[in-house]
Amino acid sequence: MTDTTPTLDAIARPGGGFAMVAMDQRESLRAMFDAAGSGRPENEVLVRFKLDVAETLGDLASGFLIDRHYGFDRVRSSGTLPESAGLILAADALQQEDRGPVEETELDEVVTGGDTDLAGVSALKLLIIWRRDARREHRVGLAQRFIRRSAELGLLSVLEPVVRATPEELDAGTWDMDEAIVEAARELSPLRASLYKAQVPMAGSGTPEEQHAASEKLGAAVQGPWVVLSQGVDRDRFLPAVDAACRAGASGFLAGRALWSDVVGAEDVPARLRELSRPRLEKLIEVVDAQARPWSDAR
Repeated sequence: MTDTTPTLDAIARPGGGFAMVAMDQRESLRAMFDAAGSGRPENEVLVRFKLDVAETLGDLASGFLIDRHYGFDRVRSSGTLPESAGLILAADALQQEDRGPVEETELDEVVTGGDTDLAGVSALKLLIIWRRDARREHRVGLAQRFIRRSAELGLLSVLEPVVRATPEELDAGTWDMDEAIVEAARELSPLRASLYKAQVPMAGSGTPEEQHAASEKLGAAVQGPWVVLSQGVDRDRFLPAVDAACRAGASGFLAGRALWSDVVGAEDVPARLRELSRPRLEKLIEVVDAQARPWSDAR
């Protein structure tokens, strides 16, 4: 890190835990509108939704993650976010077929190249699609470049590996997502991003005892402070999953869909965010404040 790089307090709650809102979805958010029966929205609809989330949830969030394509400049310039919500900018260039999942990522040189105004940004985030395939070494190098470049820019680095099966693993029936999440943590967390963002073990589907045991296994594999994400987890299962992760050593969460996925396509988005999303975020914050390990205690 440079002398000007902030500490993780820039995106943390006063007690050292994290309650961060993810709003960096791009084509996947467009697909969510389509699935909700609203059709394929124009860009401005995506931007307006992100602004509504920032305006309605930003005062509760310790950090707010957004992409440069849809809303970053307007969120930053509007004064929507209070100083207590550290701004996180996605630094991933996504390779994604229309209506399909993200298949690969690279560094977004527009963000990391040095010509973009990053004033007001506390951290950069990189999504990595982790597989046991021929590009595995390349992805490790990508993570290393991201962490190094973030430090050069005087910013924190948030590394987000999402594991995927290879066709061979699926054909052989050997794919175990939880084992892959742990293996990815063992491989990538020692690179020492400022913060490691992991998938929830068991996709949040286990009993409380099973969820805690799986979270303990993940926690033992992660070096440094870590949080969980909500992708792939049922909304109603995310709260107990965060509780289990925090009791196993996590420092909180960085989540989007678990907070607002059922608001997509609503006629009155701000009203539905106040009705549904704010109470969810408030309950999650209670868990973080009670259970999360402060980031400064992580090794």
